Amino acid sequence: MSGGWRARWRARARELKAQTFALALAARDPRVPWYAKAVLLLVVGYALSPIDLIPDFVPVLGLLDDLLLLPLGILLAVRLIPPPVWQECLARARAEPGAPGPRSRAAAAVIVALWIAALALSAWLLWPAVRGRTGQPWCCG
Repeated sequence: MSGGWRARWRARARELKAQTFALALAARDPRVPWYAKAVLLLVVGYALSPIDLIPDFVPVLGLLDDLLLLPLGILLAVRLIPPPVWQECLARARAEPGAPGPRSRAAAAVIVALWIAALALSAWLLWPAVRGRTGQPWCCG
């Protein structure tokens, strides 16, 4: 009985991996419009990124971003890809189940740069609150 649900979850995980790989293949296809490629790059970058929008150690919310954002992003990207191109890329991804997917140092650098920019912007926006009204740092008041 317990083996049944595990097999279903493994099959779903394999399908998600195949869809993510198919999205990466579609992003390189010249028949896919530029706006679809932009969404594809965001979805694939998020799927392959070791950095999550909400860290996994945050109870419930940490896993919800993976369970909601990734499938919704895949659904949006698939709807933007012409159907014959999507079927072709999905068939190719399923034919190569052991394929790890594309690795891109440039994509990793962009993701890291975005996180650094977000942290810098947050620090810049929070700096007035940290300094307080007196102009002195809050720690040394």
